[in-house]
Amino acid sequence: MHTVAVLSLKGGVGKTTVVLGLASAAMRKGARTLVVDLDPQCNATASLEPGQTERGLSDVLADPSPETVARAVAPSAWGEEVDVLVGSEDAEIHNGWDGNEQHLTRLTEALSELTEAAADGELPYRLILLDCPPSLGRLTRSALIAADRALLVTEPTIFAVSGVQRAFEAVQSERTASNPDLQPLGVVVNRVRARSHEHQFRIDELREIFGPLVMPVALPDRLAVQQAQGACVPVHQWGTPGAREVALAFNLLLARTLRAGRPQRDPEPYEAEDDELDAAED
Repeated sequence: MHTVAVLSLKGGVGKTTVVLGLASAAMRKGARTLVVDLDPQCNATASLEPGQTERGLSDVLADPSPETVARAVAPSAWGEEVDVLVGSEDAEIHNGWDGNEQHLTRLTEALSELTEAAADGELPYRLILLDCPPSLGRLTRSALIAADRALLVTEPTIFAVSGVQRAFEAVQSERTASNPDLQPLGVVVNRVRARSHEHQFRIDELREIFGPLVMPVALPDRLAVQQAQGACVPVHQWGTPGAREVALAFNLLLARTLRAGRPQRDPEPYEAEDDELDAAED
């Protein structure tokens, strides 16, 4: 099971878009996925349209018992391969500083309940995606403590580059303080326009800062992404040329994610492997 925190410390760069795109690619691959909506805006929950639940994220963070977790998870409208731990607008009450560091492990406890349920015979998740809010409060820190990997999302703009730098520093800090297994999966650049000189300049800047951590596959800026989200369907099922182009990029990003496994101390230079090339062809 791979647990990936998807984050940036700047809003509006497309973190939820990346979470939904990865979930769509995983669904296409047949990899059972859980999306945990940690953002009080609940955009991932809205796009996935899960069934009604008796509990939500705020309840889980207050009481990560097996009963509460089970009542907060529901199948998405996409299909049985994608479930949602539904977001809560009142989860913001868990985002401030309260001085109790033990609260930061409650998400980890909740996810461990899902692992134990799988051991008892339920179908396990192959991928858990943590959709973080754009701030370094308790919600994002809880995700970094619970995750194996952190996927940093940015746009090719000056302010977004600054935000992803701060997010990387947060990952490194949490790794040192609380979660030595945590490693950055990489930096994915979203909403790229291939003919924009400014975008290319910022991508080159990111490569100077992060080196091989910058994903070789960028996500193109296509209207189909917003259209698919508005219709609450996976981008892989939208069917337009723009959607197919974005879906191909998410196939490659998913292959890199699933191949990552448990973190290594030093990231190696990236080379596409056969499973990623097969994913692209799919």
